[in-house]
Amino acid sequence: MHLIVLTLFILALVLGPGLWVKAVMARYNHPADRYPKTGGELARELLDYLGLKHIVAETAESGDHYDPIKKAVRLTPANFEGRSLTAVTVAAHEVGHALQDARGFRPLKWRTRLVKWVGPIEKIGAGLLMAAPFTAAMTRVPFLGLLALLGGLLTLSSSTVVHFLTLPTEFDASFARALPLLADRRILKPGDSPKARRLLLAAALTYVSGSLMSLVNIARWWAILRR
Repeated sequence: MHLIVLTLFILALVLGPGLWVKAVMARYNHPADRYPKTGGELARELLDYLGLKHIVAETAESGDHYDPIKKAVRLTPANFEGRSLTAVTVAAHEVGHALQDARGFRPLKWRTRLVKWVGPIEKIGAGLLMAAPFTAAMTRVPFLGLLALLGGLLTLSSSTVVHFLTLPTEFDASFARALPLLADRRILKPGDSPKARRLLLAAALTYVSGSLMSLVNIARWWAILRR
């Protein structure tokens, strides 16, 4: 019984934030025509207002994000073309990252460097996991297989660690950049400010929730390799 409760608690801890983020984003995606400008148009307006005309605003299927290398605010087609509260708020959040970049916000620079390392590290982790059973079988030393297994699990969870370490960058983009911008430009309709705060919190937690979801896949690897 205790094991079941513990399992449910861990699942809630890992899956809960992601489900909450999706629910908030979906909730304020209606009505779809609440604002006169699309998320893409608002992003462009805010970038121009901030004097960041060199930064482009474009669509991306890979998710809403700011690319500090290409100097681009990228929004999903739904948010780029949408006129909902979700669309305009997410656009403001990503512009917040562009403002961080323009003003030399150091945590964003650290995050950019860390993210570059995550991809190769995760590939190494996947390789270690794949090699773990073969290492143990070929060397007939279970300890080596266990080391490979643990190394794989640790490296695959690196993205979760990175996003937790860079969480202050997300909160700054939401509440120290985007929210003041929305207020200064009087973008939000009456009564939408508390909703926008929830959306900005969800935007700040998006990467972390995605990383937590990836822990489920790591748990699956562990279960498969233990068989």
